[in-house]
Amino acid sequence: MSDQPTFSFDETSPQFAGGVPVTPHDTPARRKAGGPSRGAEKHRHNHRDRLRQRFTEGGADAVPDYELLEMILYRAIPRGDTKPLAKDLIKQFGDLNHVLAAPRARLKEVPGVGDRVIFELKLTEATGHRMARAKVIQKPILSSWDALLDYCQTAMAHRDLEQFRVLYLDRKNVLVADEAQANGTVDHVPVYPREVVKRALELNATALILVHNHPSGDPTPSEADVQMTFAIRDAANVFNITIHDHLVIGKARELSFRAEGYL
Repeated sequence: MSDQPTFSFDETSPQFAGGVPVTPHDTPARRKAGGPSRGAEKHRHNHRDRLRQRFTEGGADAVPDYELLEMILYRAIPRGDTKPLAKDLIKQFGDLNHVLAAPRARLKEVPGVGDRVIFELKLTEATGHRMARAKVIQKPILSSWDALLDYCQTAMAHRDLEQFRVLYLDRKNVLVADEAQANGTVDHVPVYPREVVKRALELNATALILVHNHPSGDPTPSEADVQMTFAIRDAANVFNITIHDHLVIGKARELSFRAEGYL
């Protein structure tokens, strides 16, 4: 770790002058005279150049989570030191995935996080989701099962609140739509079987895969999860719509209702 003093700051705070963190000894006169801020600027530029080079030559494996996060924050904080804020975010949320998936309200509780920082984090999160989704959408799901599990983990494993999604498949088991049906609390999400089946009919879907996450990290289904699954299965059976599986996504692993014998 560098011996240089570190500062956490918001890009809109009074301690942020034109994008440069201001210390008690860093005055406009001293900056004009080529004092500490000139050296700090050179150090920052050199540090960013070294990070970019290491990433360019070695890829993501060459840099830890906090340094990837540093680079993500460059556009939000173009002239400031992003390392302290990146480390604070990792310390607060645990890893890069949890930082990107954190709710906006919780991110704003971290000193130094403003709207520009949140925008860059959520933009990066959305890009990751789209890339994972592209590997499964409009493709036969049953032959792309590992990619599907990766997508569900990326999209849902690190959410703080429960979300219920439905994957709609056509007669060839090609994924034609992936839709979030409902968002809930930390341990409950309201699901309406009629709406699930209605949407399947609108899409001409003949099969479904149900997916929801457990923010606790433990994918073991509750009794309510089991009863909800059976209710959707019974409603879908009326229209000859098959429920292939219900996946419960935990922090590190997922549970398959079919593999566990529930379906």
